[in-house]
Amino acid sequence: MSDDLTLHAHLIGRQGSRTDLNTPVLVLDRQALDRNIAAMAELAARHGVGLRPHAKTHKSIDIAQRQIGAGALGVCCAKIGEAEALADGGISGILITSPVAAPRAIERLAALAARDGTVMAVVDHPAVARRIDAALAEAGATLDVIIDIDPGIARTGVASAEAAVALAKAVAELPNLNWRGVQFYCGSQQHIEDYAERRAAIAERTGYLTSVVAALTDAGFKPEIVTGSGTGTHRIDLDLGVFTELQAGSYIFMDKQYLDCDLTGDGHVPFETALGVDARVVSANHSGLVTIDAGFKSLSTDGGVAVVRRGAPETAFFAFMGDEHAALIAPGLGEQLAPGDPVTLTVPHCDPTVNLYDHYHVVEGDTLVAIWPVSARGRAR
Repeated sequence: MSDDLTLHAHLIGRQGSRTDLNTPVLVLDRQALDRNIAAMAELAARHGVGLRPHAKTHKSIDIAQRQIGAGALGVCCAKIGEAEALADGGISGILITSPVAAPRAIERLAALAARDGTVMAVVDHPAVARRIDAALAEAGATLDVIIDIDPGIARTGVASAEAAVALAKAVAELPNLNWRGVQFYCGSQQHIEDYAERRAAIAERTGYLTSVVAALTDAGFKPEIVTGSGTGTHRIDLDLGVFTELQAGSYIFMDKQYLDCDLTGDGHVPFETALGVDARVVSANHSGLVTIDAGFKSLSTDGGVAVVRRGAPETAFFAFMGDEHAALIAPGLGEQLAPGDPVTLTVPHCDPTVNLYDHYHVVEGDTLVAIWPVSARGRAR
């Protein structure tokens, strides 16, 4: 066998054992992770806002436990499968942020609600709400629901204030659903790199959200929960003061996409880079290029390319060279590095990169201190 525990469990606690890891490997700096968790928890608490971080980023029972231990209300999950995996691991206060609509998925949602009364889910269509209510009746359960509001990207959510009110009225007539509030996630604005441009975009969208909340309130459905936000806009959303809870997720890891953004308006990076992929040089037969053992199967490709964090010049250009390999390109690099030399990469986009791995290799400095499973890996349905 060549699974992570067989390969690496004996290295846990051995000084300097990170250098002996078989690569490519997903590496997590535990101290940086905990500092990031604490920083966001403190920021939310200072503003009197709840924190329900998105677990689609990490898919990990261990990390969710640390977030809740630091004060989070619970976590968000993108899919019912993620929620099942984390609930089975003892995580409570889960909000499923994507509509659950398939018949079998609705049955699973009802079963999950029957065994965990703290689960919540979003809805964005009256017919689906009625199907969920019927499934809950059969399961002998009730469910708190959040109305998902489309922020303008036409992915999910009701498309107008009038539709939100109509859905709230429909939910109110269903005996097994308890309406709690609204969700508003501006995903397309999260990665606008310039702070002022991002703030202007979010301020405009928040104006629309405010109008929906006002319409619901006028109709007798004042939201108890207004949930949304993300790592890219959390400071702006806290300043605007409409959300009652934040769903930020990537702050715990900090990938290249978010490192490219000015998150605070002054160029300060408020969170540390805790996640990386350790790779190794496998070929160095050219003066200006070396080949490493991390390609398309080891790194997400939707957020640009990885960047070197250590082991090679940070200015070295990264280029995918197929499923298993990538090149690092810089003048004289092939003469500086040799086969077997380690390189650490900052990942382009953390969420899909994590989903490529079975485990986190948790380190403190250069010592492996734990191996945590990616508990909900592949749970996309």
